[in-house]
Amino acid sequence: MSNPFLKSVCRAMERIAPLRLAESWDNVGLLLGRLTQSPVQKSIKNRVLLTIDLTTAVLNEAIAKDASVIVSYHPPIFRGLKALTLKTPLQSTLLQCAAHGISIYSPHSALDSVSGGLNDWLADGILQGRENGSISSLVGDKVSSDGVVEGGEGRLVTLHSAISMSVLESRIKEHLKLSQIQVGYATSSGAQSAPIRTVAICAGSGGSMLTGKEADVYFTGEMSHHEVLSAVAAGTHVILCGHDRTERGFLPDLASRLRHELECDADQDPGIAGVEVLVSQKDQHPLRIV
Repeated sequence: MSNPFLKSVCRAMERIAPLRLAESWDNVGLLLGRLTQSPVQKSIKNRVLLTIDLTTAVLNEAIAKDASVIVSYHPPIFRGLKALTLKTPLQSTLLQCAAHGISIYSPHSALDSVSGGLNDWLADGILQGRENGSISSLVGDKVSSDGVVEGGEGRLVTLHSAISMSVLESRIKEHLKLSQIQVGYATSSGAQSAPIRTVAICAGSGGSMLTGKEADVYFTGEMSHHEVLSAVAAGTHVILCGHDRTERGFLPDLASRLRHELECDADQDPGIAGVEVLVSQKDQHPLRIV
């Protein structure tokens, strides 16, 4: 990794979301480096494009905007690739990134787990002020070698003053900028009118993490049909907002943090000056309601 700007992006992302916090099943960090001289000749700009998913549309946007690094929240390389050809959109995208000198970095579950990361951002949307309750790790804290809590899996919000389900729904819609969400109401008697004090949170796909946890509400992007049935039968409400819709709203916050970290590096190294961090305009949920 000889490119100074790419090195700076990797260091900055490590400060924001240390890779040691990622889950063992995940594939995070620098996934595609940069050739010293790319086959496609172009001007090299210190420009980063942030996205949830690296789609063909996002790739074309990155090329058009002369981005040299794509930070893709979801890792485009997740399982092993047995070939790199133009036969699939994913493989074609990776080859085009390499040809255009565009590197790919993914923080994924490290960004979920870290204190102040994605899951905390979702929790803050419910609390609307840390004075209104507490946020703790849902599964367990991740502690550094010197005893500092760096984050943890999922989040559990405990409100000091209980709120109604309708208020919680409104807060989530406002925070995620959504007009509609999916709600499964607990089927036990009186559950729909019961006050809400605890909310278990997992960004993205939360079924495996949330199932069996004690909370008034499960709040995540997606759960399977049977996971929802099990939760509501057990007396827990379920709020689903769409996998990536629990994640995409955090990108402007990430852009601000990354920009600050890179500008700090630029103060020490003039070679990485003129930093730009952009949020993709082509990254979007793949489904439409018609």
